[in-house]
Amino acid sequence: MSEGMDAPASKTRSIFQYVPHPRIGQRKTEKPVKTADERGIGLNGKVGVFITTVVGTMWAAYIFTVLALISLPSVLKSKDLVLIVAWVAQTFLQLVLLPIIIVGQNVQARAADKRSEQTYSDAEAILHECLQLQAHLQAQDTILDDLVQRLHGASPQGA
Repeated sequence: MSEGMDAPASKTRSIFQYVPHPRIGQRKTEKPVKTADERGIGLNGKVGVFITTVVGTMWAAYIFTVLALISLPSVLKSKDLVLIVAWVAQTFLQLVLLPIIIVGQNVQARAADKRSEQTYSDAEAILHECLQLQAHLQAQDTILDDLVQRLHGASPQGA
């Protein structure tokens, strides 16, 4: 039976009238939102996505590591503990960890998109099963109505 499942034409009364939830029709035109769907908002969004795409690679992490290491010898020659700590915190960690963190977030976003797709598919499957159950119950209602009519027809009229 279809999702609208109109009651079958019969002489029997209906004990249940199926009214589909508005989301049933909506879901046919929508798919789960993916991370990539949320990125194309305006010029600033496009610039941000471009920069994140370029910086959020392991190649950028390698380049930033080399770039940070260029200044390391002069910092070590100074033997100034404050300068060495500042180099580690402000130069190395920020330059190298930024692209690595972005790479990790991209991996997590892809996994979240995959889970979203699976959840959406699971929900569709459950909905299909529920519709099958409704069709089954409606068929049983028809049979029960027929049995009730037969019993009323078989009972003695004058009793």
